Amino acid sequence: MLRSMYSGIGGMKNFQTKLDVIGNNISNVNTFGFKKGRTTFKDLVSQQLTGASNPTENRGGTNPRQIGLGGTIASVDTIHTQGSLQTTGRALDLGISGDGFFIVNNGNLSYYTRAGNFYLDREGTLVTAEGLKVQGFQPNANGTGIDRNNFGQLKVQAGEVFAPQATNQMSLRGNLRAETPEGEEFDGTLENYLPPNTVLNKFTATDSMGNLHDLQLAYYKSGDNEWTVTLLTPQFNDDGELENYEVEELGTVQFNSGGRVDMENSQLQRIVIDPQNGAEPVNIGINFSQLTQFGNSSNSADISAINGNVEGFLESFNISQTGEINGVYTNGEVRILGQIAMATFNNTGGLMKSGDNLFQVSNNSGVPNIGFAGDGRGMIAGATLEMSNVDLSEEFTEMIVAQRGFQANTRIITTSDEILQELVNLKR
Repeated sequence: MLRSMYSGIGGMKNFQTKLDVIGNNISNVNTFGFKKGRTTFKDLVSQQLTGASNPTENRGGTNPRQIGLGGTIASVDTIHTQGSLQTTGRALDLGISGDGFFIVNNGNLSYYTRAGNFYLDREGTLVTAEGLKVQGFQPNANGTGIDRNNFGQLKVQAGEVFAPQATNQMSLRGNLRAETPEGEEFDGTLENYLPPNTVLNKFTATDSMGNLHDLQLAYYKSGDNEWTVTLLTPQFNDDGELENYEVEELGTVQFNSGGRVDMENSQLQRIVIDPQNGAEPVNIGINFSQLTQFGNSSNSADISAINGNVEGFLESFNISQTGEINGVYTNGEVRILGQIAMATFNNTGGLMKSGDNLFQVSNNSGVPNIGFAGDGRGMIAGATLEMSNVDLSEEFTEMIVAQRGFQANTRIITTSDEILQELVNLKR
């Protein structure tokens, strides 16, 4: 009877723990990134009355006789199943679809979270609601890629200046018609603008200070399968009126019998411009391999690509599925500001809850495997948040089971007490 009473007490404690876990789950049903808990039980040691016996020639074997001494908590698990994603429309709300955790730092301590409701502080640092700094990879020097060796806090600074980039590459395309008669070189005067059978190609180059220079390329046929290219630089008087053009011959483009560029025999040189405003000379490499000389086609050439830009200011940003933070500048340029890092673990169930939707590494979680979203990890869903994975119907059902289990264990105690009372009454 004393054994049964203590079994009942142990059972009551177990179901009270189960109710505590259920209560915590229900209270966090609307907590972003929350992972529910689960309680499991196991039996305690059993008291041995008799052991098992071996069978003999005259008798069979007998089973052991044991009396269980109650149950206890086997585990309180954290269930890391996927929560549903709720659209918020806010750029800094990020949900994870799949495995992985965001990494946040508090000084030298690293924490891990699925709650992606992030914010920017006054310095533009990406932080959690508690001010912990979100960790990620920094961009390379020119903002066109990520430096995997540079890991730390991420910043999005409003009004950040994008320095001017001088033009250094341009690509030409188009068709210079094969039937075009040989032309003559432009002499730079307005009266001779432009000689017959000349193809004009206007473009704008940017110097190292961000100043724009309007220039023109002129093509005229100078021989069989040969076109000469000249650079026309407009010249203005003191009143800002166009007077003439400075003409510089850049070289020739040779075509083969199939109308394609003969790169070996072509002698088109780079364009070098002196801005005459204190900026560095503009040195532009020319890719003219896409020019053609076909018959019965258009007679025109244009710029298929040219780099360089004026200064710009950070106007907006967006976050991709892989965590890249892309800044959009007023000059139309897009540059990578950083990439949010994600961590996975061999045993996510081994992580310790630290409060504030945070987890910490434990002895049984394994070390974090840090990298990019989508690279063996879940994808980032922008403008969404991951909801709690608590299912209220399941929790209420488990609550009923725990309540009935608790009541049943109280009946064990009351029944044992009644039997003890009968024993006491035997003395009368």
